[in-house]
Amino acid sequence: MEDRQLDIETSLVNLGPESWREQIRQISRTHGFFEELGRDHYAGFLEAGNSLFVTFENAKRVREFAYNAEPRGYAYARHDGWSHLALYSHDQSWFRDKAIYAFFDRLMDDGFFDDFAHVLFYGGDGPEAYGAAAYSVVAPGATVIALRPQATLDAEMARWDPRFFKERKLDFTSRYGYAPEMLEAAGQAFVAYDPYERFDAAHAALFRRENVTLLPCALFGRSLDRTFDRMGIHDLMLKLAMDKMLDRRRFFQLLRARRYDQTYTRDLVGHLLDQDHIWLAQVLCNYMINRDKTGFFQEKLQTIAEDTYASAGK
Repeated sequence: MEDRQLDIETSLVNLGPESWREQIRQISRTHGFFEELGRDHYAGFLEAGNSLFVTFENAKRVREFAYNAEPRGYAYARHDGWSHLALYSHDQSWFRDKAIYAFFDRLMDDGFFDDFAHVLFYGGDGPEAYGAAAYSVVAPGATVIALRPQATLDAEMARWDPRFFKERKLDFTSRYGYAPEMLEAAGQAFVAYDPYERFDAAHAALFRRENVTLLPCALFGRSLDRTFDRMGIHDLMLKLAMDKMLDRRRFFQLLRARRYDQTYTRDLVGHLLDQDHIWLAQVLCNYMINRDKTGFFQEKLQTIAEDTYASAGK
């Protein structure tokens, strides 16, 4: 298969769910294929080059938050010549559907993944990250990036996580069920999470395997994908992974961009003050003053000084 950049034209902004899906259907059929997978999911494939980018997408989140309301893989098909297979859910989903099992079974039987030099599975939020990890087993040797994934929602194993009580009725014990086990066939897997989000951190610990690199992102919260986009490192991370050059050292080099991200540094100042690390908070505020056009850090320094003076006078 020769690498070729796809000429994809989209107009996906401000579309409702059905109109958006219809556009995805037309684009997918023009450049590859589109397939309905039961009532709640569908798949779209764009055929371009020898690198395959497999993403799991919550269509509602894509419409609300993605640049131009596009699936993440479209930019890479357009500019880098990556082929793109996307599994879409209408809303939040862990992709536990027999129609999806059958879809991946058929792709394996047809040797679909064997046609590509490298396969990268990606999930940008908990449920989608679970999907990327769980189904990566269909392409042995693939690289996986999963941002704050759940390992399972099976009540016997994850009763300690109260966030998804209704979803426990889903079957996480049958095929493609326990995501950490499904990663055993991966070449490399990277699991990013915020260690201060205790349930995310507990799930991440279940992924500990020889071929899995855990990537703690302290104080990044529950929207790692949008935070990485805001910091300008998401694209670099994915390209390094596709080239099999991503590792822990390179990831944390990318993460140094947080020093210039005002949202992150504001949260860090708040965290330091909550922990009574007053001097460190002052150092950070002084470092950020010249980069801050809102006056936040100058005001925070003044508040710290006033609080310190008031405490000294008691």
